[in-house]
Amino acid sequence: MSEDSAFPSGDLMKGKRGLIMGVANKNSIAWGCAQQLAAQGAEIAFSYIPAMESRVRQLGEQIGVRLFIEADVMSDDDMDRAFAEIEREWGRLDFLVHAIAFTDKEALKGSFVENTTRRNFRDTMDVSAFSFVDAARRASKLMPAGGSMVTLTYLGSERVVPNYNVMGVAKAALEASMRYVARDLGPKGVRVNAISAGPMKTLAMAGITGGRQLMSVGRDWSLLKEDTTMEGVAGAALYLLSDLGASCTGETLHVDAGFHAVAVPSIDEIAK
Repeated sequence: MSEDSAFPSGDLMKGKRGLIMGVANKNSIAWGCAQQLAAQGAEIAFSYIPAMESRVRQLGEQIGVRLFIEADVMSDDDMDRAFAEIEREWGRLDFLVHAIAFTDKEALKGSFVENTTRRNFRDTMDVSAFSFVDAARRASKLMPAGGSMVTLTYLGSERVVPNYNVMGVAKAALEASMRYVARDLGPKGVRVNAISAGPMKTLAMAGITGGRQLMSVGRDWSLLKEDTTMEGVAGAALYLLSDLGASCTGETLHVDAGFHAVAVPSIDEIAK
């Protein structure tokens, strides 16, 4: 990491190895988390799908990633090969970051009832929720001394957000899955949590109709009156994945400038 990096450097993650799934581009939350973890000494592996390989490799090389693993989360064979490669190369894992979600863009418009098909509902759940359960099961087998896992969610899991639709339902399933995974893996010393990040300029947000307006509302109605920052989300991931997060599991940590705590904005905001 460069000396002028926005991500604090140190050795909180020195000696720890982890897999990050879901880096898409330089605006990805997964990429921000990767930079922060690397700045704190972590050795990181990236998974990728073929269409993203070149981009993921270019980013990973900037922070010293040497292990790149192809993994389609909808394929059991792919996941078998991916985690077998991690075991062969490293023998263990200390942390997992799951930042994978996908749905048909047409489902993120207008009516949830009218625009949700059986096939897309199934595929959205598979990629956005079950993939975490599957990855957690596989990763935990490589954590004999314990470890930590983080997945990424959004407030649309708890409250209705315009055009978030089926993805909100999938994120609700993801959060519930996180808690059950935390229950099962807790006795093995594996902590499992989720980060609920506010609207940010990511590929995922760009796919939501009205995403720009969501960001504006998030800023104006938040308690801090500011956008959610990558540094804030990555810092939360560092806390949860490092030893600083001891005793914290089964938690959904909101990093959204306090927007989640607002039921009704101020009178001045309503007047606008």
